[in-house]
Amino acid sequence: MKLLLLPFLVVGLSLTLSSQTLDDLEFGSPERLEIATWNIEWFPKDGATTVNAVHQIIENLEIDLWAIQEIDDTTAFKTMVDGMESYQYILMNGWFGGLVYVYNTDQIDVLDAYEIYTESPFWSPLPRSPLVLRFEYNGEVFNAINNHFKCCGDGTIDWSDDGDEEMRRMEACVLIESYISEYLELERVILLGDLNDLIAEAPSSNVFQPFLDVPEAYLFVDMPIAEGPNSDWSFPGWPSHLDHILITDELFSDFSAAQTVVTTLDIAAHMPGGWSEYDQTVSDHRPVVMSIVPSPLGVVQVDSQRLQSELMFVTDMLGRKCSYAPGKLLLYHFQDGTTEKHWSLAPWAPE
Repeated sequence: MKLLLLPFLVVGLSLTLSSQTLDDLEFGSPERLEIATWNIEWFPKDGATTVNAVHQIIENLEIDLWAIQEIDDTTAFKTMVDGMESYQYILMNGWFGGLVYVYNTDQIDVLDAYEIYTESPFWSPLPRSPLVLRFEYNGEVFNAINNHFKCCGDGTIDWSDDGDEEMRRMEACVLIESYISEYLELERVILLGDLNDLIAEAPSSNVFQPFLDVPEAYLFVDMPIAEGPNSDWSFPGWPSHLDHILITDELFSDFSAAQTVVTTLDIAAHMPGGWSEYDQTVSDHRPVVMSIVPSPLGVVQVDSQRLQSELMFVTDMLGRKCSYAPGKLLLYHFQDGTTEKHWSLAPWAPE
């Protein structure tokens, strides 16, 4: 993966909506791929009123793929989507999670859907197992990873406490970055969700450093929103910007095009009661959406055989030397200066 220098785009401007009814909402276009993240706060928070409003919002915005968090009543959600023309849902049958996808069947062909890091050793950093959707749009393959990270904390990473909220989010980022680099290398990946932390913080307190430390491979497309005025942030009640979209370098070229848009959607401006009504009947989060025009992904020739080098030592993700332990994400350090990430539930160390 090589570094691409991206120009500043029209990013970080909330969608200004002038009308006062949900019927006048519009955003999507058949010529673009639109993908959004939206925490809809324990759907349906106000019963049938919420169901009717969310139904209108999804249909009228015509976004191709929604990664949604906090579905409490799955029966009500399934019934709502079943009543929509040209939309279907992906919902895992786990004991807890609330993560779903809603997609436009005229634009999206689902190839696979599965959860990762479902075993109990990963429940602390990832209390909701990330939901991966492999899909095709206009003949091109993409991978979305829907997440809802642990909330709360004091804004400081306590490196000595595995139960610290920021530490748990940091470990979640390490695990997901490891999965992408190991299993989805050279593929287009869109990581998104309610990640419950700020991306525009100093490195010492930024839980997203596992991605930010590799700018040639990963980009938070909503960084201009995070660095912009709080009127554009996704969680106005605090206010803070907690809902993010990250892409891998295979999407950098498409993202750099002039027609790309990344924005928060101010749906409350279309409701007579404004934010108060939206917060009471729909959600306390605004959706964040990216709209791009994908181009064919070039074929990259790579040498898949890693040069053999002597293993020098093993550390945990905090840099502490240690021995192999099952259920732990570890770094293997080799004599040639390279490192490899390993995690396994086996009682013996990977070779």
